[in-house]
Amino acid sequence: MSAALSPVRPAVRVRGAGLAFGRRTLWSGLDLDVEPGEFLAILGPNGSGKSSLLKALLGMQGLSSGSVEIAGGRPGGANRKVGYIPQQRAIDDALTLRGVDLVGLGLDGHRWGPGLFGHGARRRRVAEAIEAVGATAYARQPVGRLSGGEQQRLRVAQALVGDPSVLLCDEPLLSLDLAHQRAVSELIDRRRREADTAVLFVTHEINPVLSFVDRVLYLVNGQFRIGKPDEVMNTEALSELYGTRIEVLRVGGQIHIAGAQSALCEEEPHHHEQEVAG
Repeated sequence: MSAALSPVRPAVRVRGAGLAFGRRTLWSGLDLDVEPGEFLAILGPNGSGKSSLLKALLGMQGLSSGSVEIAGGRPGGANRKVGYIPQQRAIDDALTLRGVDLVGLGLDGHRWGPGLFGHGARRRRVAEAIEAVGATAYARQPVGRLSGGEQQRLRVAQALVGDPSVLLCDEPLLSLDLAHQRAVSELIDRRRREADTAVLFVTHEINPVLSFVDRVLYLVNGQFRIGKPDEVMNTEALSELYGTRIEVLRVGGQIHIAGAQSALCEEEPHHHEQEVAG
């Protein structure tokens, strides 16, 4: 008689989580399991707490209530099982840091003293990560002289070089043209399929990743909805979340949201939410 199989542990587990700043609650009572290999899109207007959720998972933001577990442990510390792609920011073209150096920081940039790998092994891992994202041709150039799309490929390589089991992506498609959005999205999706990596993907626009998404977490007005894209991205569900009529249309395989544009595009004062990158 074979032994019973032990259940697969979620890559991310959130229980009763809440986050508030003063009298403003971003979200509360959040229960969420993200399984290995799952692609979760995190959506919502500016100021709804999307980036703050990633910040809590990184151990950079304490919760007001509840708990989170990521890659089998508590948030924070030098957890190489967690990869992070930050929001894209302009890089000074005078910066001499090369692409290979940026990617290498994903292996040991958080450590003092000798790294975990010998020079030869480190060099091979960095080169493999760069090759995997198609950035070999420009990886030895200063990062500040590269295009936004080239820089973002290198950020993906930096997040993946440590072989993470969870990949946190904070608006990784911001400021990229459609071709680069597709390329970066496909890189991230290929990683999760080949390595069973859980992906939590913060974005304002679901269409570039819609074909990859397993579930959606939609945050707005201190409330949330979790489910498959069809269960969340519909007129009834979003109208209930926003408290006003929202029209969700599907045209040519894409989702278009109309109505209450001021709510959909609302900006919150930056200090209220204290998000990682806006």
